Amino acid sequence: MLDGRRKSIQPMAERLPDGNMQALQQFVSQSPWDHAPVLRQIAGKMTSALGPEAWVIDDTSFPKSGDQSVATSRQYCGALGKRSLCQVGVSVHAVTDQASSPLSWRLFVPPDWDDRNDDRRRRTGLPTQVGHVEKWRLAIETLEELISWGLAPQVVVADAGYGQSAAFRHALRSRDLDYIVAVRGDETAHRHDAEPEAPAYRGAGRRTLPRYRTDSVALYELAAAGGRRAFRQVTWRQGSRGAMRSRFRVLQVRPAGKIPRALAAADAGGSAAWNGILPSETLLAEWPPDASAPTDYWLTSLPPDTAIRRLVRLAKIRWRIEHDYREMKHGLGLDHFEGRTWRGWHHHVTLVTAAHAFLTLRRLDPKVEAPA
Repeated sequence: MLDGRRKSIQPMAERLPDGNMQALQQFVSQSPWDHAPVLRQIAGKMTSALGPEAWVIDDTSFPKSGDQSVATSRQYCGALGKRSLCQVGVSVHAVTDQASSPLSWRLFVPPDWDDRNDDRRRRTGLPTQVGHVEKWRLAIETLEELISWGLAPQVVVADAGYGQSAAFRHALRSRDLDYIVAVRGDETAHRHDAEPEAPAYRGAGRRTLPRYRTDSVALYELAAAGGRRAFRQVTWRQGSRGAMRSRFRVLQVRPAGKIPRALAAADAGGSAAWNGILPSETLLAEWPPDASAPTDYWLTSLPPDTAIRRLVRLAKIRWRIEHDYREMKHGLGLDHFEGRTWRGWHHHVTLVTAAHAFLTLRRLDPKVEAPA
């Protein structure tokens, strides 16, 4: 939290009175302290202070100049806007319109780090039991961790990188977690009154799963049906430039996507529980006044009679996580860590999370005087 542009170990140590870089290096990169109990304490304290309205999931990239840091690979790097060498961290944040805070993190391990004979795994201390897992699965693991810590589940919010996955939405439903997630307009679905039919069983082989007799259509077509008159104006919060408002529509749809039968069966408690049909969901669509067609879409497990202002507030609340990432990177050095180890990366993001939590609590403290 001190002044200084770089927040890697050497420049930070040089700004301390004793300048003991070796001690700081040892504490962050080699010391065996467990980061999980620290994050658990931070998560509990911040949840009590914030009273979150949602848990927001996202991921952020850490650009690297070489491929020897743990889980570094050539992949899409959001910080640079292109494919480049980087690490990617998945995080879950407690969020309100006024404040937010990261609760826990997962480091994404790319497929090229799965080779157990890769010498990089040994040098970086990557645990043998850790391998490549899709980002949406890391998010689910993190949510399960938060619940195991005794935190009350909140509505899960995520961008289309997660929302497009029918498997991710199914995993949330199977855990009784409500969600509102962004999707693309070309995602297909059936109208709410479409009914799947199962072909008659002929007494041999596996039963054929039910199927729809009508073709699915893109969400943008379903949303645009009825024109602008089907949309209503909603104001969801006050921004720095005044009231934030746009036009929205809510309707029920039946998503046309599929998820692996084995995944569905595992979550549902057996293959007999899965009929191959995704459950109906509520579609929220936005058609700004200055646009020629709807522009943004969200699917949610919340019922269609949920107040539309609440749906819009939750869908739009994801802006807070971008604020967190910006503050943690620009002010606290989230992406400045130059160590290479699995332990060091987790220690670093935990310490940055603690610093961010401290600053957030200071801002929320009514006794703190505003700067002149």
